Amino acid sequence: MRTTVGIIGAGPAGLLLARLLRNAGIDAVVLESRDRSYVERRQRAGILEQGTADVLRAAGAGERMDREGLRHDGIELRFDRRRHRVDFPALTGGRSVTVYAQTEVCKDLIALQLRDGGPLLFEAEALAVEDAGTDAPRIRFRHEGREDVLECAYVVGCDGFWGVARKAIPTQLAQVFERTYPFGWLGILADVPPSHDELVYARHDRGFALLSMRSPAVSRLYLQVPDGTDAGAWSDEEIWDELERRFETDDDWRLERGPITQKSVTPMRSYVHEPMRHGRLFLAGDAAHIVPPTGAKGLNLAVGDVVTFARALTHQQETGSQELLDAYSATCLHRVWQAERFSYDMTALLHRAPAATAFEDRLQLARLERIASSRAAETDLAEAYTGFPFGRAASDPLR
Repeated sequence: MRTTVGIIGAGPAGLLLARLLRNAGIDAVVLESRDRSYVERRQRAGILEQGTADVLRAAGAGERMDREGLRHDGIELRFDRRRHRVDFPALTGGRSVTVYAQTEVCKDLIALQLRDGGPLLFEAEALAVEDAGTDAPRIRFRHEGREDVLECAYVVGCDGFWGVARKAIPTQLAQVFERTYPFGWLGILADVPPSHDELVYARHDRGFALLSMRSPAVSRLYLQVPDGTDAGAWSDEEIWDELERRFETDDDWRLERGPITQKSVTPMRSYVHEPMRHGRLFLAGDAAHIVPPTGAKGLNLAVGDVVTFARALTHQQETGSQELLDAYSATCLHRVWQAERFSYDMTALLHRAPAATAFEDRLQLARLERIASSRAAETDLAEAYTGFPFGRAASDPLR
């Protein structure tokens, strides 16, 4: 097989890249190791920044998102039994976020790709990226019980942290930056309408809690728990009791309970691999960077990466210039490190470290007081949460 761009991974990054390239008249093949049913059921976070939502619309993938997604114009911070709302549009010139599950983004993009895009091969396991440093990279993969080779002009690895793409970058050329956290998130899905119409981030002496949602009828909630916690060790009643404690306020707000349909524990880590490019191989999304989920940046960073690559390759096809492709890693990493900074700051602001002192507790409260009382501090949070711009007008599908 031969194509211009070989894409490893049919998550939202790989699928969106295929759509952007198709709209620019550039052929691509997507290889996905899992079957379609697994990809369309895989549960991940779903907070879409303003720029991400705009790109999906411009690419022709926003119809159902606009119909079923939930626009949020702010978040609520809770601390010391008090509530403070951060008004995104008022602080950012009209920007907002959209709650729309990553699972649904994948369903929409898969349907478009199968309808009018290039080949999308499920159960096609990428085994290795070969000759990445040459002008003719290859993806060796296994599909339908036999090995095959996809010859490419470019390879984009959207295959996550455990994928093969990053392994093709020589270790002597790479630098890794990482941090692990001594806590994780115990997350639940519950068949109960959300108890608040926007996300609630709660800092409590017992630990962090987050109230989110999947739809008007399904709630998604999280508790900070020690690293290594077994989700099954918590009964449903214990989870609801602990959530109630951490969300408590001095007014009459109440947490609604309902049947818990799913429990899981998400570890917390920060990770960046530099560079994000080697020769004709480009890394995108979790293959190159991971953020703790506190800042809702993972999916949005992956979108930024593939938009940057699609724009750069389109520029090269139209002008013959390699300038934007050569700048890919530096361009992406500028945005990545701002997201890493914000995600780390939000994590440190809201989570209680296992060995936290009374001094550190008071510093957290002082930082939250600053956000609640200073428009400048509040604006910094709102601008970062709604997303660092990709740099072009929303009407440009490669924004």
